[in-house]
Amino acid sequence: MASSTELKKVLGDLNKDSFISLLSKLIGESKYLQNNPPELIPQEDRAVKHVLDSLLSLSTTTGGGPLVINHVTYFPGRGNVIVEYPGTVPGKILSFWWGVTWTWSLQILMTGLAFPPLEINIYVSLILSGILCVQFKEFDPFSLSIDGDKLRGRGTTDCLGHVALVAELMRRLAETKPKLKSTVVAVFIANEENSAISGVGVDALVKDGLLSKLKEGPLFWIDTADKQPCIGTGGMIPWKLHVTGKLFHSGLAHKAINPLELAMEALKEIQSRFYRDFPPHPKEEVYGFATPSTMKPTQWSYPGGGINQIPAECTISGDVRLTPFYNVKDVMEKLQEYVDDINENIGKLDSRGPVSKYVLPDENLRGSLTLSFDETMSGVACDLNSRGFHVLCKATEEVVGHVKPYSITGSLPLIRELQDEGFDVQTSGYGLMATYHAKNEYCLFSDMRQGYQVFVSIISQLED
Repeated sequence: MASSTELKKVLGDLNKDSFISLLSKLIGESKYLQNNPPELIPQEDRAVKHVLDSLLSLSTTTGGGPLVINHVTYFPGRGNVIVEYPGTVPGKILSFWWGVTWTWSLQILMTGLAFPPLEINIYVSLILSGILCVQFKEFDPFSLSIDGDKLRGRGTTDCLGHVALVAELMRRLAETKPKLKSTVVAVFIANEENSAISGVGVDALVKDGLLSKLKEGPLFWIDTADKQPCIGTGGMIPWKLHVTGKLFHSGLAHKAINPLELAMEALKEIQSRFYRDFPPHPKEEVYGFATPSTMKPTQWSYPGGGINQIPAECTISGDVRLTPFYNVKDVMEKLQEYVDDINENIGKLDSRGPVSKYVLPDENLRGSLTLSFDETMSGVACDLNSRGFHVLCKATEEVVGHVKPYSITGSLPLIRELQDEGFDVQTSGYGLMATYHAKNEYCLFSDMRQGYQVFVSIISQLED
């Protein structure tokens, strides 16, 4: 078996020409990988084709090489790929995972971590065959361009840069054929950032048992940024509070139930109860979360009308960002409990001014609140005692020069479900947090190069 030093020498450094060649092809497909059904359905096989083209000549089936490649498709054009470099010791295994799609909408760009909307200066330049093309000011986002160390284009940071990076790792393993104890597996996942459509990606792979053996070793989810282990993410509960009042002329405010005032007072009460029931958790300090759990509004809408008209209704929307030490279902039940109690006691809610009221007894009218939720996501706290975490930290310190694990209440899809299935999930990434789906997305080749070296160090450590 190769020693740690010998293995690092054999696998060498990231081949810049080969990496950039593959990344250029992937970025060229990026407009077809946007994931926002029903308007935008990604065609992951457009990216998969380039990965397979780079690896099939080294596969057991077509090239006489060592790689075992399984292209698994549950929906036409939307394939997953599992690439395996076999080791010699049964049950000794590690895996690298990531997806090849991202969420997009016309109004906002969302990061892979599901951060709040970013304000960006974009304009629609073309809508063709269901593909939304956006004109960015500095460069064409759908083709790779190079500016010194910067590799620019849509998906360079999230997450096509990582696709090319791990494909290059698997190619190098197959070319050099080091004798490893551990089996190294790369999993390319379809439908990573949208669970509204099921049976396409990781959920189907897990259901069919195609990933079960990966539970025997650490799973490195490569979908964060800034070269440090991300050890905690937040859950997300998108909510809408619809408020019904009574429309009337603003000069006769005593005859109206003002839904805007009712919404503001009700939300204040709901937030107060939330922070009472879900205060900062002691483990948040251990994991280094930047913020505790939060519940806040982010959008406000109403049907419209004149400035002299008190409207009949309005809707406040927002989200809960929940550290993983609280249960999403428990929070949703509590929020509904708050709303039910406020509705029952709506006349006791604080009002605004001498004629502001939420009940009109003479007309037998009461204001009311209706709470609804959109698709939720649970947060993750990585196992800080697992070997996967320790080798990732050691590799990061060795390559990057320091290690500083972090946690955020942004949300990553899928990994909590994998954790619940029994996988030891650890997360990291080598793009730039500051450019995640930003106006001019880019990554640094030097960061990707260090990512490759981290992967080699992980493999080397797990040989011991």
